Amino acid sequence: MAAYHEAQLAELVAHVAGEIDRFRIGDLDPFDMDRVLFQYSRAAKELWKYCTLGNVEVTARFVREEPAIDWWERGAFTER
Repeated sequence: MAAYHEAQLAELVAHVAGEIDRFRIGDLDPFDMDRVLFQYSRAAKELWKYCTLGNVEVTARFVREEPAIDWWERGAFTER
């Protein structure tokens, strides 16, 4: 589970890095970037809970057998 957690966290960080690049060239404004960082925070927390709070054997089986989870989307803010 540690390797899965690390790999998925690296994907989330890479997503943020790409968005920071877009911010630096002016494609995103500060509010857009704030939303990206907020989504990252929510996604990383969901990933952490998934990897650490359950039964490790059961979670590992889900990782192997179930469709991949899009952690970035899991962190998405839902508009009211």
